[in-house]
Amino acid sequence: MADVHHEELLELALGYVYSAALHAAARFGVADHLEGGPRTADEVAEAAEADGSYMYRLLRFLASRGVFREDGSGRFHLTPLAEPLRTHAERSLRDYIMVRGEPAFWDSAGRLHEAVRTGTTAFETMHGIPFYDHVAADTGFGRAFNSSMAAFSEALSNDVAAVCAFPDARSVVDVGGGRGGLLRAVLRRNPHLTGTLFDLENVVRGHVLDVPDLAGRWSAVSGDFFVTVPAGADVYLLKHVLASWPDDQCVRLLRTCRAAMPAHGRLLVINAMIPAGNEPHPGKTIDMLMMTVLNGRSRTRAEYEALLTDAGFAVARFVEPSPHASLLEAVVAA
Repeated sequence: MADVHHEELLELALGYVYSAALHAAARFGVADHLEGGPRTADEVAEAAEADGSYMYRLLRFLASRGVFREDGSGRFHLTPLAEPLRTHAERSLRDYIMVRGEPAFWDSAGRLHEAVRTGTTAFETMHGIPFYDHVAADTGFGRAFNSSMAAFSEALSNDVAAVCAFPDARSVVDVGGGRGGLLRAVLRRNPHLTGTLFDLENVVRGHVLDVPDLAGRWSAVSGDFFVTVPAGADVYLLKHVLASWPDDQCVRLLRTCRAAMPAHGRLLVINAMIPAGNEPHPGKTIDMLMMTVLNGRSRTRAEYEALLTDAGFAVARFVEPSPHASLLEAVVAA
């Protein structure tokens, strides 16, 4: 009789193979090649300029996890799980998945044991520079990384915007807002608002705000959010920013935001927040990513609240539209 725990542990030990297969499928655009209907592995391989027999083995393996499905005639179909792998899917994750297979992430993950031993980020140990410096220096990788983050943000932005209330606000600043996916969703849901996207110059250059329905209601400003952020807005957004930095840098950033805010201003901190218990949670997974490529960390709600208190804020509201994006609303402490 098979030892269930033995088999489960072996499966976990080989989990990286599933990741590698998913990255490969994303690179070859397999989901795009199946968009028009089921095809054989040879047909997919011809379209992707790959080897047919190896493509079949790749697709068969992924089908065992519900990514694609093989029918009785040997043709492969898209599945709901594979749908976000399409380039033009409404909530496409293809760019995000491809970039997570790049050496910056893949090689760093292989050094996780070194990160745990030394208490230092694997990427910096290997490359001698912080990850975001590498993103800025390597323009090709930087474009791919920023695109991947925009894809991930796009999948959550509408969910987050739906729970953000702005009844009395007139202006909002998205601090570290990447290409502006969240700000775009917020402005579309709140036609009375104007918004400012604020991030590094190489990031905001690729913004997605220049669309007809938002004409005249937005601006894109570049700068260093540890130094200053646009002042005087009613609401400030920090989505998936604080997890990328250690506590002291987070407090510094929060204080920069506080200095820019009027007395009535509000700050919305949006991040995965780790719950108590042993259950799987996206925040726990992201925390491993932080240990390998960044100096940040995933945190519990209490830990985020402590950072806000330290920076001179008081927490006014908590809501969780998604496990990937809990929301803490804070105001300037009296």
